[in-house]
Amino acid sequence: MHERSSVGELADRLRRELDRYSPGEKLPSSRALVERYRVSPVTVSRALARLTAEGLVVTRPGAGAFRARPRPAAAPAGDTSWQEVALSADGAIDRVPRSVDASGVLVSLAAPPPGVIEFNGGYLHPSLQPERALAAALARAGRRPGAWGRPDVEGLPDLREWFARTIGGALTAADVLITAGGQSALATALSALAPPGAPVLVESPTYPGMLAIARAAGLRPVPVPVDADGVRPDLLADAFRASGARVFVCQPLFQNPTGAVLAPDRRAEVLSIAREAGAFVVEDDFVRRLVHEDAGTPPRPLAADDPDGVVVHVCSLTKATSPSFRVSALAARGPVLQRLRAIQVVETFFVPRPLQEAALELVGSAAWPRHLRAVSAALRTRRDTMTAGLRHHLPELALPHIPSGGYHLWLRLPDGTPEPALTASALRAGVAVTPGRPYFSAEPPAGHVRLSFAAVAGPEEITEGIRRLRTAWEETAASRTER
Repeated sequence: MHERSSVGELADRLRRELDRYSPGEKLPSSRALVERYRVSPVTVSRALARLTAEGLVVTRPGAGAFRARPRPAAAPAGDTSWQEVALSADGAIDRVPRSVDASGVLVSLAAPPPGVIEFNGGYLHPSLQPERALAAALARAGRRPGAWGRPDVEGLPDLREWFARTIGGALTAADVLITAGGQSALATALSALAPPGAPVLVESPTYPGMLAIARAAGLRPVPVPVDADGVRPDLLADAFRASGARVFVCQPLFQNPTGAVLAPDRRAEVLSIAREAGAFVVEDDFVRRLVHEDAGTPPRPLAADDPDGVVVHVCSLTKATSPSFRVSALAARGPVLQRLRAIQVVETFFVPRPLQEAALELVGSAAWPRHLRAVSAALRTRRDTMTAGLRHHLPELALPHIPSGGYHLWLRLPDGTPEPALTASALRAGVAVTPGRPYFSAEPPAGHVRLSFAAVAGPEEITEGIRRLRTAWEETAASRTER
């Protein structure tokens, strides 16, 4: 059973038993709760923390946990109806409509209910995260001289140098800014490169978080179709001419959600098309460190083959470590770097120095390459398990491409399949999947779902999840027949 599920169950039981105690009365000790419910001390601590957050329990260091006293009556709610007028007028001055919608991102960030298999996750399962190495790195980082002081706004020089080396080409530490996660880096890049109201070219389908950033900034995403070899250069050139865009955002390596890798003969062509259009290419290199064991050596980043400063490169340590280890880099050459730096300083000042020091400790440790090798092998096994299960139990769903990196599969539904009905049936069957619609900036050509194999406990849970998905598919098919 997942730790998260155990915590929820214990919190529910304690919540029901609180009526046995008077307000202010002490609850049994943590040791007594461990013995009574046969759970770990960590589970007890987290369950009590949950009740504390709900205002039902008060904890006092050294004394224990107590039932909270009744809260005073809530003050009357204020009148916030005025905000409807203010928010609807947002952008009225410059006539740029904005849409701040995080729903496509929350699908991958929200934890499913207890007992539901997480095929919608966007991060490694805790069993795949380098928790011991991270803890050791943080401990060592905290003891470094000056670790709690203010860092350079661009980031620690040694960490910038490490990112420059891993990106390759002629990049140096002077071309790199340390940022707080890939999402933040993408937001900085789009703010720097495109004014409100401008078009921005995006792959279709593409990462919903990037679409959300663009729309929140008042930009107009213009889709450019992707096939098994990445973005189509002919359509990219057409889109630049038709839209007048000066920015193209892409994921050349293990694209999200298709898993496609930009073909060798297209790499130089994409850069040439952008250069001719006087445009930037924002390269989101988000899963380079999640290459599968059987993949071979991946192609270099586009930024490594770009002497002219066309590419603004984004890369991160988050996907290969933990969702809370938000350390990433923006790399660019030329005057644009100063604009990127200015926007980052205005928005975030700098990434906390202890986190940067911990990143240096981690990537410089012997545990780092061992972790990457272990994840590489585990992801291959999980991918193969999911692929085999889908082919056996759900041959109706088309799997046009099996990626050799990343953490998910992209499935096309048969024509006429109601995507929302399938995702709802899947949740009722006990498995959470990601619907395909949020990945398209315009009308999708067909229904899709994305299945993650990295956020689950292991191959056995993948097999069970596919079995549940088969149940959901049969329910969806039956409801279509009835209509």
